[in-house]
Amino acid sequence: MMRLLPLVTLGTALSLAPEVMFAQSRPRPPRNIAGTWRAQTPEGPREVVVRPDSSASYGEETVRWRLTADSLYLAFGDEWVGYVIAVRGTELTISGGDLEEPMKLKRIGPHTPRPDSIPVPDAPPMNRKPEGA
Repeated sequence: MMRLLPLVTLGTALSLAPEVMFAQSRPRPPRNIAGTWRAQTPEGPREVVVRPDSSASYGEETVRWRLTADSLYLAFGDEWVGYVIAVRGTELTISGGDLEEPMKLKRIGPHTPRPDSIPVPDAPPMNRKPEGA
């Protein structure tokens, strides 16, 4: 009986290994995307600052954002554009929406405060999300 215990333990461990490995390889739903992110683009590096106050800035633009499960919604004008996102460590991958190809961004630091002179745009109603979102 004592000889079977190591075999049973090994068998149990091996049967669980694929599930554990698969769970570790899946991107987890993002918890906190606030920070300063950099994307390498054909035009050169671009930075996006995502703040906990639901504002995000890139260049001269400041927009609102919402996060639901693995989807990020950005408010452009009076409607939301939805993207699928995955965060692994310091890398954020965003796809869908108006992007032709997935874009990878790297977290390069914490978010910077939004200057008081830059208002957070009003959020469009959530019913203005794209169909199927």
